[in-house]
Amino acid sequence: MLYFRGCVVREKLPGISHATEKILNLAGIDYTLLDNESCCGSFLMRTGFKKDAEEVMKENFQAILASDEKTVLVSCAGCYNTLKNDYKSLFDVELNVIHTSELIKDLIDGNRIQVKPIEKTVTYHDPCHLGRHSGIYEEPRDIIKTSTELVEMVRNRERSRCCGAGSGVKSAFPELALDVADKRIQDAEETNAEILVTTCSFCILNLKNAVETRENRNKKGSDIKVMDITELVLLGIEQ
Repeated sequence: MLYFRGCVVREKLPGISHATEKILNLAGIDYTLLDNESCCGSFLMRTGFKKDAEEVMKENFQAILASDEKTVLVSCAGCYNTLKNDYKSLFDVELNVIHTSELIKDLIDGNRIQVKPIEKTVTYHDPCHLGRHSGIYEEPRDIIKTSTELVEMVRNRERSRCCGAGSGVKSAFPELALDVADKRIQDAEETNAEILVTTCSFCILNLKNAVETRENRNKKGSDIKVMDITELVLLGIEQ
């Protein structure tokens, strides 16, 4: 198995890769990392730089093939959608790509990892790339419900509100991205959840930024904690 971490995880959210690798090691799964992992190409593709995106994608695809691994595991919903769906439509190739939520559900179902109960209330945010684009809705919820109480936001699954970070909005219009994230944080707060879990590094980065900068932006502060699904699972394993 090749674990493809993704740009945001590598550069800004290393806690996600640490949690993922700990879970893989505990489950006894052999995996490799790309020494010179590059971008999957999603950001360039979503912002209209198709030619540049295809060049990056070709290099990345060749590196994945050279690794000689049959399965590609990803943390980021954007990487998942790009590697699994865009590569197939652009290059007529089909990679065996799985998201961490799919793998962890299988590990729990197969008793390869044991997750203890967590005395927290959790709500789940469906990332656009994993939900609407790829149809993965239940696996993350099944994982959450094995260890804690899941409370749904009113807007969930196909009707989930976007986190505000995708398609270059976070880079080009940072204040707009935070304003959209604020609305999603408010959705989560209305459930009285203590933890907001999601499965996309872009979503986590923007939602965390929104929580951390609320008071600086003259908005009411929030105590909700934003976590990746792997970080929640590791919390249940290690407590």
